Amino acid sequence: MQLVVYFSYTGHTKLIAEKIKDKLNCDILELKRVEPYSSDYNEVVNDEQNGENSNIISEIEDINIDLSKYDEIILGTPVWWYRPAPVVRAFLKKYDLSGKTIIPFATNAGWLGRTFAEIKSLCLSSTVTDEMDIVFTTDYAENKTVTKTSEIDAWIDNLRKD
Repeated sequence: MQLVVYFSYTGHTKLIAEKIKDKLNCDILELKRVEPYSSDYNEVVNDEQNGENSNIISEIEDINIDLSKYDEIILGTPVWWYRPAPVVRAFLKKYDLSGKTIIPFATNAGWLGRTFAEIKSLCLSSTVTDEMDIVFTTDYAENKTVTKTSEIDAWIDNLRKD
């Protein structure tokens, strides 16, 4: 079984996660911080950039899904400072995904950095494959991708388990 697990701040990752859920008819789980982020983007940038220097990991809410039911996790993260978002890193450190196939996708404005390499390093007992880099325009209020919709759709179709 497939499960989409994602974190989204601006809504871009959520948009893609819901598209995957709809196209594959699979379950979905949104990751949330125990203490929600501010709605002030600049405040979040300042707080997280300072936390990035000390490698602080966000405390996330417990999930309400039995991960043992799923053999494939489609993992969505925005890219923050060339890395998976802290909430996603916290999920990968907190939950055992041994033996599962992890299919990561990253939403960003063109700066993927070491996102997929770090996911692989946090999932050493899993198979990480079929990564997808999805680039959005730099206008965060706009839900417009630079990556072609046809490329995103083809990637999702390739994940279909029939």
